[in-house]
Amino acid sequence: MVNRNLIRSLDLRDEDWENALSVALEGHSAEEIDWGGSDIAVNQIVEGQILRIDGDFVLVDVGYKSEGAIYRNEWDENEPPPEVGQSIKVLIEDVEDVFGRVDDSRGMISLSKRKAEKIEAWMKVMETVHEDDVVTGQVTRKIKGGLLVDIGVNVFLPASQVDIRRPADIGDFIGRTIQCIVLKIDEARRNIVVSRRALIETERAEKKAQLLQDLELGQLRKGVVKNIAEFGAFVDLGGIDGLLHITDMSWGRINHPSEMVSIDEEIEVQILHIDHEKEKIALGLKQKTASPWEEVKDHYPVGAKVRGTIVNVMSYGAFVKLEEGIEGLVHISEMSWTKRIGHPSDLVQIDDEIEVVVLGINKDKQEISLGIKQTQDNPWDQVSERYPPESIVKGTVRKLTNYGAFIEIEEGIDGLLHVSDMSWTRKISHPSELVEKGQEIECRVLSVDQSRRRIALGLKQLTEDPWASDIPGKYELGQIVKGTVTKITNFGVFVGLEDGLEGLLHISELADHKVENPDEIVKVGEEIEVKVLRVDSDERKIGLSRKRVEWAEEAEAEAAKEEAAAAAANGSTTPTISPEDLKGGIGDSSGPLIQPMQSAPAAMVEEAAEEAPSEEKAQAIEEAPAEEATAEEEQSEEAEKPSEEA
Repeated sequence: MVNRNLIRSLDLRDEDWENALSVALEGHSAEEIDWGGSDIAVNQIVEGQILRIDGDFVLVDVGYKSEGAIYRNEWDENEPPPEVGQSIKVLIEDVEDVFGRVDDSRGMISLSKRKAEKIEAWMKVMETVHEDDVVTGQVTRKIKGGLLVDIGVNVFLPASQVDIRRPADIGDFIGRTIQCIVLKIDEARRNIVVSRRALIETERAEKKAQLLQDLELGQLRKGVVKNIAEFGAFVDLGGIDGLLHITDMSWGRINHPSEMVSIDEEIEVQILHIDHEKEKIALGLKQKTASPWEEVKDHYPVGAKVRGTIVNVMSYGAFVKLEEGIEGLVHISEMSWTKRIGHPSDLVQIDDEIEVVVLGINKDKQEISLGIKQTQDNPWDQVSERYPPESIVKGTVRKLTNYGAFIEIEEGIDGLLHVSDMSWTRKISHPSELVEKGQEIECRVLSVDQSRRRIALGLKQLTEDPWASDIPGKYELGQIVKGTVTKITNFGVFVGLEDGLEGLLHISELADHKVENPDEIVKVGEEIEVKVLRVDSDERKIGLSRKRVEWAEEAEAEAAKEEAAAAAANGSTTPTISPEDLKGGIGDSSGPLIQPMQSAPAAMVEEAAEEAPSEEKAQAIEEAPAEEATAEEEQSEEAEKPSEEA
């Protein structure tokens, strides 16, 4: 006898075989199934003989008064067709009861060959297979949630139990013969669940323990690539996976591990590191060959010209491949002597073949510094010849700063036009008062510092110094002139006499009475008449008086005597007006009234020196470092260059 539930759990041609079997056994208990008794009864498995084949039916003699019929399609295409005289086992599904008499010769028998085979197969499996047993079967098809495996009967292999790492398509296993562990036999729910993964894990656990004992650093091992990630590949060494990192695949540059290995490929790797506690193994592929960096200094001596290919372009430079596994960095500052390069891609592109010069080698860090500009002559080496001092050059205003303007006299060659060299008479607070960006101007070369790559230019030097000729002759002592109040200070008033030329009207010379606040007497922009008291060409200063405009010669002489006596009392031969009182300029509260003529090197100084009193400025010019005159030197040359990528 057999359990009716087990019969219902068997698979027919499709998932609906249980329903068909249940319909066939309707009204009968499981105990009614007979396994070969002498009496013919429903649900009995008997042996019969094929009498004939009639269209879609096969007639079988089972020892009853009438033949039984089996549908022809119960023979699969891959099995031998039925033959007359052949003995087969069948399940009696139904006996037609004519007029209530089972023994009537007109009764027909319905038989099933497939159900008889399924029942016998299931019972055989139930007798031989138990949970935790290892079974072997062929994957027959893919169903929802997993695979069906034929081990005599179809059993269910969940997708999560197919392999340690779930395959991309479990359908690839169809047709393969595999081994699995029986996880569960559920007679109540009529199914058997198996796992291939559990079997693999059990085998790997045993192999892993043994493998960890056998592995040694530097050992070569064969393995199979099981998975590929962005950072490397996992290689099965036969019980344990090791990581082959992308940086250990090749001495050369690779963008993705798939360029070197593929899934299920067998490769030989070297053991680099073993962590017994965490059971992690680091593997290497490139370590099987000698590093090209071992003899890099012999192949690429410093100063040598070599050819290479651009393999990567970054914001700070370009990487050049010299040979497989050897790359060098051309920093952006080493690309051109004169060109202002915003990004290395302005000059080079990936796959460009270029010539470079080896600048330095760090074997420990595996870095090579290369230069492109060193393959060409440095144009600064001929600057002194092309632009000697006193020569006149034309250029374009490229950049304005607080202390001057950078003039591009040729591509990459700048000169600095300092504010102190823009006008003989006018106090320039910012170069934008006189020039603008993009403007083409003519200047005189004042000096060339070839070693520091600096050129000092002058604009005022194109004309004669008016303080040496025109001003002393134009403004005489006692002369009455008209001017405009440009600035009022606590010690006096600055009066503009002509473009850029100012004189100082001291507070004591504003009126006959004592003046506390000069702005009570005059206003900025007001035109007034003043008398010239002093013209000092050496100091480039003009002293003025408003109260003496109407004075007669006798009053002037008397005032002069008083001033001389006061000066003598103070131990000086000049009026008691301090240098601080003689500071000023158009619209500015600092700096000398009229700047002294500067020598060429002094044209490139810090703004702080420019703003100092004339006595202090000379010292500041000598001590202050000159301003950089090229775009390349405007950048921070001391900034550390980025290290080469791993």
